[in-house]
Amino acid sequence: MSNTMKTLAVAGAVAAAMSAHGTTANAASKEKCYGVALAGQNDCAAGPGTTCAGTSVTDYQGNAWTLVDAGTCAEMELPEMADGSERMGSLEALDRDLPA
Repeated sequence: MSNTMKTLAVAGAVAAAMSAHGTTANAASKEKCYGVALAGQNDCAAGPGTTCAGTSVTDYQGNAWTLVDAGTCAEMELPEMADGSERMGSLEALDRDLPA
């Protein structure tokens, strides 16, 4: 193997390692936020009757979560519920807006 090829191989390995580190750091700055996803736009496991990503059937379904930037879940602006009460995201599953 020529020196040029070795240099390219090492540079590629370093770039891949740095990219993987950046992805890990980015994932660590995310958290599950329940009750903020629109129907069909949740990440994984939206409670009973669903299996994984995109399976929620109700907007803001309380047992469906999506990944959001850490520290932003409870501050997300969401529309009020039908009875006029405030709707907020939660770091734990909620018993609201569940499918009938």
